[in-house]
Amino acid sequence: MVQKAKILLVDDRPENLLALEAILSALDQTLVRASSGEEALKALLTDDFAVILLDVQMPGMDGFETAAHIKRRERTRDIPIIFLTAINHGPHHTFRGYAAGAVDYISKPFDPWVLRAKVSVFVELYMKNCKLREQAALLRLQLEGDGQAGGRHEREPAGLLAELSARLAAVEEQAEALSKQLDDESADAAAVATAAHLERKLTGLRRALDALEPGTGGAGVLPAPS
Repeated sequence: MVQKAKILLVDDRPENLLALEAILSALDQTLVRASSGEEALKALLTDDFAVILLDVQMPGMDGFETAAHIKRRERTRDIPIIFLTAINHGPHHTFRGYAAGAVDYISKPFDPWVLRAKVSVFVELYMKNCKLREQAALLRLQLEGDGQAGGRHEREPAGLLAELSARLAAVEEQAEALSKQLDDESADAAAVATAAHLERKLTGLRRALDALEPGTGGAGVLPAPS
């Protein structure tokens, strides 16, 4: 069974959280509620999230301050943040949101379809990254096992590399399709940049696999994906 991605919803008003859940339920992912910035930071200590929907206007720690804490933590700094706000103070207010690390800034009331589409892009990118990390971890484990076994299984590495190459090709195909989809839909620059980053990591993994093919002299170490 494919594990679902987690989406963090942060808003101090229960009715707003309920509305977000109604909009995003169609994505069939795990929705996690947080009614304050402090509660959001606590959730981020233990769980991994594909994207965060963060209300700007909250009592106590507001959205800007919460985002600043998220971006300062190594574990959470790369999680996309979409700011939601009921007010619009002009370009300066919007710039402050992007400066705090947001990938998007949406004013309420927002179009449910647009919000769902934006979130789905980051969920898909998150799932692609998870698959890439799993494939890289599997390759490292298998190579370590082959190294410990010495020359007793001379034929196994070639078969393993062929299998992993095929799996990687499937991920590459999906990433390419996603990039084309983003181009066709004139998606946000942040989403396009994230997809490009994923493709660069896939390219690096492909080069590492190619270097390990027999006859290439590649005994290099596979880098861990960032």
